[in-house]
Amino acid sequence: MTLSEKIQQLKTHKVYGRYYGVGLLVMLAFLFWAFFKILTPDNFGSWEALSYYLQYSIIYSVGACGVYFIVTMGLFDFSIGANVVLSSIVGVILSKTFGYPGLIIGCVITGIIIGILNGFIYVKLKIPSMIVTVGLMLIYESLAYFVAKGEKQSLASDLRGLGVAPGNIIVSAIMFVLAYLILKYTKMGTYAHAIGSNENMAKNMGVNINKYKVLGFVTQHFFVGVMAILAVSYGTSMTAVTEMSSMARNFTPLMGCFFGVAFRKYCSPIVAIVIGEFIISIIFNGFVALGAPTTIQNLITGAALLIIVALTLRSVKGTVVK
Repeated sequence: MTLSEKIQQLKTHKVYGRYYGVGLLVMLAFLFWAFFKILTPDNFGSWEALSYYLQYSIIYSVGACGVYFIVTMGLFDFSIGANVVLSSIVGVILSKTFGYPGLIIGCVITGIIIGILNGFIYVKLKIPSMIVTVGLMLIYESLAYFVAKGEKQSLASDLRGLGVAPGNIIVSAIMFVLAYLILKYTKMGTYAHAIGSNENMAKNMGVNINKYKVLGFVTQHFFVGVMAILAVSYGTSMTAVTEMSSMARNFTPLMGCFFGVAFRKYCSPIVAIVIGEFIISIIFNGFVALGAPTTIQNLITGAALLIIVALTLRSVKGTVVK
C-alpha cells in the first residue's frame, strides 16, 4: 500500500478520520512555530508569547465563526470591519453611561441591526453580496465617523476586563460552543450547508432561501458584534475610518473561516477555525519578530489568502459566489 493510500484510509477511518483534520492543523501550527523559533529564538515563541498569540487570535476566531454561516452559503460580506468599528464606537459611548452592559449591548445590538440591514437589502436588490456589502461598508464607515464625531473613542480602564484573560477566553469559549450548537442542532446550520451545496435543490425541498440568507447575515453580524467587544477591550480604543479603510479588518476572520470550510470534512469547522486563526497569528507574529516590513507582511497575507481560497474552493466543488 502506497503512502497516499494509507493517508486516504486514515481520512476515512471511523475512529481516526474525525481527528485527521485536527491533527493536521496542530502539526501545521507546530511547524510554523518551529520555523520562526529557529530563525529568531530570542524574540519569538516563548510560552508567554504563545499565550499572547492565542488571546489575539480568538478575537478573530469569534468573528470567523459568524462569517462561516454566510461563506458556507456561497455569500461574502465586506462590511465586517465596518461593523467592528461602528459597533465598538457605539459600545464605548454607551459604556460611559451604563458600564459593561452598555458596552456589551451596544456592540451586540449594533451588530444585529447591521446583519438585518445587510440581509434584507441583499435579498431585495438581488445583486451579488460582494457589491451590496461594499456599498454598505461605506455607509457604516460614515455612520461611525458621525457617531464618534471624528474623535477617537477610548474605553475606560475599569471596563477592559474582556480584553485580557480570563474574561476574553470565557467569552470566546461561550461563542465557540454557541456556534457549534447552531451548526449542529438548528435549521440554520443545516440549511446553510444545503443552500451552499445546491440552492435550487434546497428550494425544491421547501427551504425558504431568502429567509435563511437573512438569518445567515444576522447570525454572522451577531458574532462580529461580540468580536467588536473583544477587539475594543483588547485595543482599549477605536477610531472611525473612511474610504474603505475598515476593509483591512475583513481578511483575518475571512481566512480563519476558510480553514473551517476547507477542513469541515474531517472535523468540526469551529475547531478548524480556532486552530486556523492561531496559525495565522503565529505567522503574523513570526514576521514581526523577524523585523519584516509591513509590505512583506501584506504580501504574505495576500498569498496565504489566495492559497487558502484555492484549496477551499477545490474542496467544496460546485459552490458559487452569490
